[in-house]
Amino acid sequence: MVRSNPQRRAALVDAAIEVLAQEGARGLTFRSVDTEAGVPPGTASNYFANRDELLTQAGARVYERLVPDDETIARQRAAGRDRVAYAGLMRELVGRVSGFRSGYLALLELRLEATRRPELRKILTERVRADLDANVTYHLGSGLPGDATAVQLLYLALNWLIVEQLTLPDVLSPAERERLVTAAVERIVTE
Repeated sequence: MVRSNPQRRAALVDAAIEVLAQEGARGLTFRSVDTEAGVPPGTASNYFANRDELLTQAGARVYERLVPDDETIARQRAAGRDRVAYAGLMRELVGRVSGFRSGYLALLELRLEATRRPELRKILTERVRADLDANVTYHLGSGLPGDATAVQLLYLALNWLIVEQLTLPDVLSPAERERLVTAAVERIVTE
């Protein structure tokens, strides 16, 4: 098994994300990943021991790619500390996550697959829980209004808004989505 080329490995995992988004978990094969990545047949099988490892790596890679860049973090830290600023941060978050459409759709596929694969469920549960805990910790240290429960409620509400936007984009107009994000912050964050 080849493990010496991190750029090739990342390209294969990125290709796996695209396959998951386009074809679903059942369409994820080493051959489909090789085709999507534009590499010779058999390349993915040289980098990943099995399909489960590829699924797990794809889930981890989505989260890596969703982390905001330093400029975004600096802008967020410089923003105000009231509900108006908070709503702006949440609109930016929804836009950033929705902008990585294939990644979010791949995560949805991975979540469905996790209902059938206990090891994948364990890994995704740990990753999502760690991400949620990190969001709560960041929020509480940021001076923004609201408590841990508000962060968790916004996480749940905005995740479904993103699902709606990516799967049935014509249900809500862009203006309605913006308004709903603001309303969610205003109604959930009471401090």
